[in-house]
Amino acid sequence: MKKWIVISIILLWSFGSLAETDLTELGNEYFSAWVATQSPDASNKDLEHYLSFLKSDVAHQHLPYDSDDSRSPDGKESIRKGMRFYLGTHLAYTADLKQIIPAHNAVVITYTTSSRGIHPQTNELIELHYSTMEVLEIEDGKVAVIRKYEE
Repeated sequence: MKKWIVISIILLWSFGSLAETDLTELGNEYFSAWVATQSPDASNKDLEHYLSFLKSDVAHQHLPYDSDDSRSPDGKESIRKGMRFYLGTHLAYTADLKQIIPAHNAVVITYTTSSRGIHPQTNELIELHYSTMEVLEIEDGKVAVIRKYEE
């Protein structure tokens, strides 16, 4: 009997470790895909690869700019449209991954970025430097909610 209890505990611990590893891997892959979309030579292929991590009804909250975290049937399409508008507008972009923290059904990613680019509507030069924390809520192996916090 003790043998079965020990085996059960080991299996449960192994599955928990595997889940954390999978979430860490998902976080790393998501981050790499995101960075590729910000590159000066970003393509539609890069954008579609990034979007492959998202559920079709994904919610995207970007505080303090967008406080709505509602999921909608066209969430992914809305993100696609918004990102296409800015695709390839950076003249320079760097991102430094700081940390990936897996949790039960979420991944927290922290990173710093520097970017320089021309705004597609105003043709103004924009230079940004900021720290970001993204909290990704995972559902069925895909990102269901993105909460982005910047300073």
